[in-house]
Amino acid sequence: MQAEKNWRLAVQQNPTDANAFATLGFVLSKEEKYQEAITAYKKAITLTPKLPGVQLNLGLAEFKLGRFDEAVRALSAALAADPSSFQARTLLGMSYYGAKRFEQAVKHLKVAAESDPANLQLHQVLAQSCLWAKQYSCALEEFRKIQEQDPDSVASHILTAEALDGLGQTEEAIAEFQAAAKAAPREPNVHFGIGYLYWKKHKYSEAKAAMQEELAINPANPQALAYLGDIAMKENEPGKAFPLLEKAVKLKNDLPIAYLDMGAILASQKKNSEALAALQRAERLDPSQPEAHYRMAKIYRQMGNTAAAEKEFAKVRELHEKDQGDIVHQMSDSPP
Repeated sequence: MQAEKNWRLAVQQNPTDANAFATLGFVLSKEEKYQEAITAYKKAITLTPKLPGVQLNLGLAEFKLGRFDEAVRALSAALAADPSSFQARTLLGMSYYGAKRFEQAVKHLKVAAESDPANLQLHQVLAQSCLWAKQYSCALEEFRKIQEQDPDSVASHILTAEALDGLGQTEEAIAEFQAAAKAAPREPNVHFGIGYLYWKKHKYSEAKAAMQEELAINPANPQALAYLGDIAMKENEPGKAFPLLEKAVKLKNDLPIAYLDMGAILASQKKNSEALAALQRAERLDPSQPEAHYRMAKIYRQMGNTAAAEKEFAKVRELHEKDQGDIVHQMSDSPP
């Protein structure tokens, strides 16, 4: 606190001294007074735009406050001033990651990770950036490096599985999830991951068993409930499916598969208005999938609304073949 008082006095007495403002910012940052530190750093930059180290410290303070776009601006300037700065590059990559700008994060974190190959945390952030950027080969390479350093890491098995799934290597992805389940049988989402991959391969009995294991660990897992409901639909048991689907959407109201199946069940019960509402919700959540349009078209045709039916059939023809999606987007609400 005495240092803060001294430097506050210094900037009052020397209001054009950029170094004094920079030092005050540093002292305030050490006291975790980041907003006040930012004000001091910006004043220093205004007085002397190229004062060494200030943009880096400003970027770090913005990062500490979770203001990642502002951190990117400051750290980009810091890196431009000193392209060899490991700290500036690492923080810039981390800031891009925090801002969910994953391609840019990968670019900088790769360079940083090459400079510090033993830094496990750095490789983890790089791997996840690669995963969210859909650079699956990069993600897989990084997760393998993590496993070499920490072979019992459940998280690395899970994330390796996600990368393998993104590469279309489903059997290998299942094996990674199974390794995670062996290491930590009660780890949330592991059994869901296994079940989802079996579901993608149309191995519904195996998928069902895995989803039930997931629900034994976490009865409120909405994805597991939704896919278990879908499996019940595929087994021609709509009576079992509907309560599972209904519970899933009460827990998480953005599951297209649940609304799609609910719409189908309601349509089979001639509850056309409710069915259309569910299918419209499914379509809004995932506009790229044709199945909701197809089912709505059938309902409109049964209702005698030929124009609406033809509009939906036309939309079906426009869309590409159904893409079930990768497990990264099934297991995660959004990027970290």
